[in-house]
Amino acid sequence: MTSFDNLEPVDRETTAGIIADQIRQQIMDGSFPPGSQLGEAQLAGRLRVSRGPVREAMQRLIQEGVLYSERHRGVFVVKLDDDDVVDVYRARGAIERAAAVLVSRQPSRKALEHLEELLQRMADVAEDGDWSAVADLDLRFHQTLVNASGSRRLARMFRTLMIETRMCLTPLEAAYPHRQEIVREHEELLEMVCGGDEALLTARIDEHMDRAVADLKATMSAPDNS
Repeated sequence: MTSFDNLEPVDRETTAGIIADQIRQQIMDGSFPPGSQLGEAQLAGRLRVSRGPVREAMQRLIQEGVLYSERHRGVFVVKLDDDDVVDVYRARGAIERAAAVLVSRQPSRKALEHLEELLQRMADVAEDGDWSAVADLDLRFHQTLVNASGSRRLARMFRTLMIETRMCLTPLEAAYPHRQEIVREHEELLEMVCGGDEALLTARIDEHMDRAVADLKATMSAPDNS
């Protein structure tokens, strides 16, 4: 029989967890760009906390692969190279193919309405030229699609890729001078989710991922990004 006597109540969220969330967000929105150094003392001073929880938060992010530590140098935000980009989108493709097929077989009206709402918002911000908002809505669209599958494990795996995906999307601003193009891609994807042709749907997801990888690799290899 399992005994729970030695377990003690814990806070809903620790200070280190809150700090880690803030650092993740700063990385995702580009405030802490790839390769930038994060100073423990500087972060502690800015956040008005002791260095202990900052150190713990940074260790969490190192374990997640978001940060890396160099001996005698410090802690830095990871840089994603071509191989990393391919790997992120390969993993995303596997998750999203499975999720999209599940959604296609048992579509939820509420989920589809949410996806349509996100598409409309994406079209609006694309018209305004707000790339950061387009990228955020792009990611939310895919997260909503995966969540709509009803698979908690697919959703959990996708969440682990979100921060790396958002880091990938930042350089794409240069690759999408006409932001409505990315809106049309997502409109086509939603149409195929509703269409019921699984082979066509999974092929379209592969094309969507391959296109993103090709654009990213081209942008990353451009002279201004070398």
